[in-house]
Amino acid sequence: MMTFARQAGTAVFLVGLTLWIQCAGIAVLIRWARASIEQGVARLSSLHAAVLMIRFSIWVIGLHFLQIFFWSVFYRLYCLPSWESSFYFSASSYSTVGYGDVILPRVFRLLGPIESVTGILMCGISVSCLFAVATRLVERESGAPPIQFVNK
Repeated sequence: MMTFARQAGTAVFLVGLTLWIQCAGIAVLIRWARASIEQGVARLSSLHAAVLMIRFSIWVIGLHFLQIFFWSVFYRLYCLPSWESSFYFSASSYSTVGYGDVILPRVFRLLGPIESVTGILMCGISVSCLFAVATRLVERESGAPPIQFVNK
């Protein structure tokens, strides 16, 4: 029972940290993308729109690497013998690749699948934001009014 409680507590902490990094980072990126699009409505060429998407994507990837890094810090401190194996395990779990060549000790073995589920969710959030930015750029390019969501 203590083993499960220890894993659950660690998982809650790491998932919470991951969510905080993702949500705060995406909020900053959305604000930046919105300001970039609104500033350049009249002068944002297709090339500039592509550069905006590339920059946004690079920052999103950076957010994911930061999240992977925090998981790997835990793995290095409590589970695995080197930084390389810790980061490798974290990246393969987060991305759901999970080769199985590096495994966690029994006391923390549930963290790998939890990191995988969390990674899928974080990637989904990132993709939805990239899609939203791309949609806004296409609407701006076509001259169509932006989609408005009405709260009732």
